[in-house]
Amino acid sequence: MHHEGQRVSRRRLIAGVGSLGLGALVAACTSGGQPVTTSTGETVVPRATTADDLTSLFDGANTCTLTPATTAGPFYFDADKVRSDIREDREGVRLRVAVKVQDSGSCTPIKDAVVEIWHCDAGGLYSGAEAMSRGSGDLTPQDDQRYLRGAQVTNADGIVEFTTIWPGWYPGRCVHIHAMVHISDARVLTTQVMFDEALNDRVLAENPYAARGDRNTRNETDGIFREEMLMKVTPDGDGYLGAIVFAADPGQNGR
Repeated sequence: MHHEGQRVSRRRLIAGVGSLGLGALVAACTSGGQPVTTSTGETVVPRATTADDLTSLFDGANTCTLTPATTAGPFYFDADKVRSDIREDREGVRLRVAVKVQDSGSCTPIKDAVVEIWHCDAGGLYSGAEAMSRGSGDLTPQDDQRYLRGAQVTNADGIVEFTTIWPGWYPGRCVHIHAMVHISDARVLTTQVMFDEALNDRVLAENPYAARGDRNTRNETDGIFREEMLMKVTPDGDGYLGAIVFAADPGQNGR
């Protein structure tokens, strides 16, 4: 089983991000990258560090165009998981996901934003909703699973990184990852991330994905897909590294 990390309330995390005055978060963000244990025994994860191999992926990606907003879908809920490795016991092709959050007006990085991601596993199932995803508003979890869900706080470069698996698929949708950006106590962006279909074909031909057979929806026939949602992907050891810029509107003034 992959390391899961500690369970920490995202609501407390967002409150700390908004005020930068709640001890645990401040300590975590100024601890030089070392986790900080609070008086209640919880471990608060510091801001992400920017890996050297991300620099070239983000070069030239200084888009000032507001990232398209989409529905959160029927399987979103607050998973209370602040962690970078969200795999738990899910099998699949390893995928590092790097997200850079920046202001759509000024093109400057936004630090201390909370980025959440969630997606289905290789079999098309969502944690917390396995029964529902076999067959708007936030979901009331239907089970106690939390795999492939997590949140991180952006660093001074506006970057967070997750380790996950390449998403699977389910009928009616292309391969995708859901994402949400919070600044202070506001959700400023809800969007989705898609992948080049040649890469999808390559990955989904491998186990454990191949057992599901052929997909019925690809990017070009998905009603939500937009070119701006495509993640830039490069090979990375035994898996892939993907990067994307989210241009958010902190003031929510449409720019």
